[in-house]
Amino acid sequence: MSMATKPAAPNVAKGALPVVVTGGSGFIGSNLADSLLRDGDDVVILDNLSRPGVEQNLAWLTERHGARVHPVLADVRDFRDIEAAFADAKAVFHLAAQTAVTTSLVHPVDDFEANARGTLNVLEAVRKAGKKAPVIFASTNKVYGALEDIGMLELDDRYVPADENMRADGIGEGRPLDFCTPYGCSKGVADQYVLDYAKSYGIPTAVLRMSCIYGPRQFGTEDQGWVAHFLIRALGGEPISIYGDGKQVRDILHVDDAVSAYRAVLANIAAIKGRAFNLGGGPRNAVSILAVLGEIEALVGHPVETSFGEWRAGDQYFFVADTRKLEEELGWQARVRWRSGLRHLAEWLVDNRFGGGPLLQEKRKVRA
Repeated sequence: MSMATKPAAPNVAKGALPVVVTGGSGFIGSNLADSLLRDGDDVVILDNLSRPGVEQNLAWLTERHGARVHPVLADVRDFRDIEAAFADAKAVFHLAAQTAVTTSLVHPVDDFEANARGTLNVLEAVRKAGKKAPVIFASTNKVYGALEDIGMLELDDRYVPADENMRADGIGEGRPLDFCTPYGCSKGVADQYVLDYAKSYGIPTAVLRMSCIYGPRQFGTEDQGWVAHFLIRALGGEPISIYGDGKQVRDILHVDDAVSAYRAVLANIAAIKGRAFNLGGGPRNAVSILAVLGEIEALVGHPVETSFGEWRAGDQYFFVADTRKLEEELGWQARVRWRSGLRHLAEWLVDNRFGGGPLLQEKRKVRA
C-alpha cells in the first residue's frame, strides 16, 4: 500500500476513545464487540473479512449499533495498514488470527505471518501510540502441546487422565509450554510476546488460553469451530467426519461466558497485567466428541451418518482447563451448561442459517 493511500484513523467522535477489536467481525470478536457497544463504547472493528460469512457479522453489528461501529478493513500482517487504527485506542482485544492447525501444516509461513508477525504488529502499534492501552490476547490451549506425557485411561466413550487431581480440576497454567504444530508455535510465540510487552514496555497485557468456544455467530468449518460445524452438518442432513475415535475430551465454553471473561480481564487489568489464564468450560462442561454427537442426534431427532479418520497432528486426548485462577481472582464463572448452550446454538442456526422451521426434535425452549 502506498503512503498516499495509507488509512486515516477511524472517524470517532471527539473525546470518545474507542476499544479496538481485531478480528472483530469473527465469531468471538463480533460477540465481544456487541457486548462493548451495548455498554456504550465506540468500537473499532479491524478485520480483513477473509473468512466466509464474517461480513454478515459486521453487517449485524452496524445494524444494531450504527455510527458507534467503526469498521477498518485492514490486515494485521501489514503494520502501515493498521497503525492508525490504534492511535486513540483505550483498550485492545486482539483476536485476529489464522485459527486452523490443518491450515498451518499446509501453509506454515502464512500461519506465522498472521499469528506471530500480526500480533507483534498490534503490540508495536499500541506501543507507538504511546498511551499504554491494555492489550488482551486470544491465545489457545495448543500452547501446551499434545500432552503426550499425561497418562490416560480409556473409558467407553472418553479419555480421562489417570491422575485424580487432573481429572477433578483440569490442566492449570503451571503446565509447561510445549509448542506443537506450526499453529501451536505461531500462537505460542504471540502469547509470549504479549506477556513480554508488559515486562519490557510496561503495557498492561493479559493472555487467555482458550479451549473450544461455541455459540451464535459461529460459521463452523471442519478445521475450526467443530461444535458449530457438527450442528450445521446435522441440521442439513449431511454426514460428519471425526478424526480419531471421538473419545477426545474438551471443555466447551459458550461464547457468552467467553465474552464475560474478556470483559472481566479488562476491568481488572491493573491487578493482573502480564499474566496468562486458561479459559474454558472447566470440568462441569467437559465432554467427549462422541457425547456432543449424541446430544446433537437427540436435538435433530435422527441418527447422523458418521465416519472416523486418522488422528490429526498434535490432537490432545484430553484438554479441560483448570479455570480456578480466573474464578478466584476475577469472580468469573462458566454459567451456561453445555447441553443448554448446544440447544441455544442449534436454535440460532435454525433461525439464521436454515430459515427457521421445525428442524429440532423437542419443543423449543428459551435459554435461561
